[in-house]
Amino acid sequence: MRMPMTAAGDAVPAVGQRGQPGGPLARLRFAARHAPALARRHWPFTLLLTAGLVLRVLTQIAYRPALLYIDSTKYLLNAYPGDDPPGYQLAVKPVLALGNLDMIAVIQHLLGLGMAVAVYLVLLRRGAPRWLSALATAPVLLDAYQLQIEQNVMPDVMFEVLIVAGVVALLWRATPSPWLAVVAGLALGASATARQIGEIFILPAGGYLLIMTPGWRQRARQAGLLCLAFALPIVAASYRNYADPQLRSFSLAPYASGSIYGRMAEAANCATLRLPGYERRLCPDATQKLLLGPDGLDHNPASPIRGTWIPGLGSADYQALRQLCPKAVPVTPGSTSYHVVASMCGRVTSDFDRRVLKQQPLNVLGSIAKDALKLFAPGRTTSTGDPSITRWQFQAFYPQYPPYIVISRGAFVFATFNHEGVQEQIGTGADFRGGNPAVIGPLADFLRGYQLGGGYTPGPLFALAALAGLAGSLAALRRRAAPAQRTAALACLLFFATGVAALLSSDVFEFNWRYQLPALITLPPAAALGITLLLRRGSPAAAGREVVPDPPEPGHRGHDDQADRQQNHQRQPGAGLRQDDARGDRADDQGRQDAQAAGHPVRLAAGHQPGDDGRKGAGQVGG
Repeated sequence: MRMPMTAAGDAVPAVGQRGQPGGPLARLRFAARHAPALARRHWPFTLLLTAGLVLRVLTQIAYRPALLYIDSTKYLLNAYPGDDPPGYQLAVKPVLALGNLDMIAVIQHLLGLGMAVAVYLVLLRRGAPRWLSALATAPVLLDAYQLQIEQNVMPDVMFEVLIVAGVVALLWRATPSPWLAVVAGLALGASATARQIGEIFILPAGGYLLIMTPGWRQRARQAGLLCLAFALPIVAASYRNYADPQLRSFSLAPYASGSIYGRMAEAANCATLRLPGYERRLCPDATQKLLLGPDGLDHNPASPIRGTWIPGLGSADYQALRQLCPKAVPVTPGSTSYHVVASMCGRVTSDFDRRVLKQQPLNVLGSIAKDALKLFAPGRTTSTGDPSITRWQFQAFYPQYPPYIVISRGAFVFATFNHEGVQEQIGTGADFRGGNPAVIGPLADFLRGYQLGGGYTPGPLFALAALAGLAGSLAALRRRAAPAQRTAALACLLFFATGVAALLSSDVFEFNWRYQLPALITLPPAAALGITLLLRRGSPAAAGREVVPDPPEPGHRGHDDQADRQQNHQRQPGAGLRQDDARGDRADDQGRQDAQAAGHPVRLAAGHQPGDDGRKGAGQVGG
């Protein structure tokens, strides 16, 4: 029977065996006694985790009760229903019922730390050395833009956490078990209820599961469970919108369809684009493209999508437009009978988008690629027309966004625009517990200086991580790769493909530094696994086995083929643990069994060690 292993590869006595007491409280006391030794053993990660905790405590104290952005009113006060999926709004409701705005930020900071722990553990399980696994968590722990978004009442942290949960569930075992496939499906599907682009994650997750699961029947079963679990939160959120009397639409975000217009309009060459007359005015001129960019073309009042040009249409074009957009808002009464819509209806913008994509696909791809490369720039800057990066930077004051979020007499006042374009107040700070907005000046100055002074993941490091992740992913194509190497390569591929899917899906709509944050939790782990494969390439000490075997599940009878082969191999005469090289020339020591941690010294049999060609003699683990 295989012995359970820690994430570092140490043998752990089973419950009831000598060295570890049974019972929950006894096991908790046992873990507490050994926590200092565990921290020393994983000291690089311990230092980074401590630094991340300190930065989060400072952030929580510096800005009270939490930071708010324009979109925060969507989740707190249901402003603009249907513009965003309802997942985050539903998630914060019980928090506000039991706590306050401070509690939202506290939970999000704890989730930020939890993501780092989960990534670190799964990298160890897939064979990365401790120092490299720790470095892969540094971006999410120390990046000031991550700290700032965790302090914001925004769905980004929920989106990141669900990505990590889904990927970790798939990678926790070399061959995911059915219940892990269900967990992964639920997590990745729920990510789409936070940000709709999460729908794309079924592709890398499903592909990984089909590759790693042996046998067609088992593959069909696993893939079916993943897809059903993935669809469940999406269907539930869509039904919630259908049941909402304000929406009555079975979709995640029924009013978000126009958001792709900005990208298509910015990419379009209107001189050669063939359009019906009533859509011609949706083409922006050169000045609008330069100054507004995709974001402004979606949201700025000066964008053609706002429909201010409609009164100038000819009679035939106007009547055709009226048939497509029956809901219209009358302009100031006068001699004209024309109407203007507050924002162009989805049927017209969707048709415009399809025409641009069909007629000028290379223009669209070029526009997306240009924005995607901004992630790898040396500094964090924004081009003309991009959403301002200052929205995601710490300020020395509490930021306001008139007229949506203002501070009046020391308290929050929330406002929005109704369907007639008239501003109206929708709430105040009294609607939420947590006190009035306040900033601790010295701490805010420190955090701002840290962020602007280089406290973020630089673009060249992202570029290096992407290249290493790509190289590690391609290693999965090697026909002669050892099982452990292939498993690590496929884990690298899953991290890399998930990150690329999240980043490119966002860039399809617009470039925003906020939307680049999933790179922190996907590209560095992919790079760590890619570098691990490079370090171990050709190393007999690492070939042909899992560095950290999967622990057996209750009732488990060997779904993991690699683990079964290893278990059978260990039953053969002369099988045992490898001796560490006397010169310490191994890439890492993750695969060692620690006899002292296990409580039993293990003597190795003399002679040839399987998978350790060229080595001789016996040794003692931990000696």
